[in-house]
Amino acid sequence: MKRTALTGLFLTAALLASPVFAADDLCTSNLQTIKDEIAGGDQADETTMELKETQKAAMAAHAKGDDKKCIELTSKALQDVDKEDSGGDSDGGSK
Repeated sequence: MKRTALTGLFLTAALLASPVFAADDLCTSNLQTIKDEIAGGDQADETTMELKETQKAAMAAHAKGDDKKCIELTSKALQDVDKEDSGGDSDGGSK
């Protein structure tokens, strides 16, 4: 629930803030959230590996100044984590 609220907050901030500043802030915020998710260790190993790959790609995009790509990558990863947290266990999947 906390993660869903944070993601919603980040997305709302992106819509309300100036596009230039919001892009950099949202990219940075999403990267920090992904870092926190990885450090928390609450996901399956596969999810953690995907988050690390996304983090690496998003950081590279951010370094190149492509905040749009950074936001795209990080937002999708955070949405996937939210989906996993809210109902991933109820789909009958197992390791």
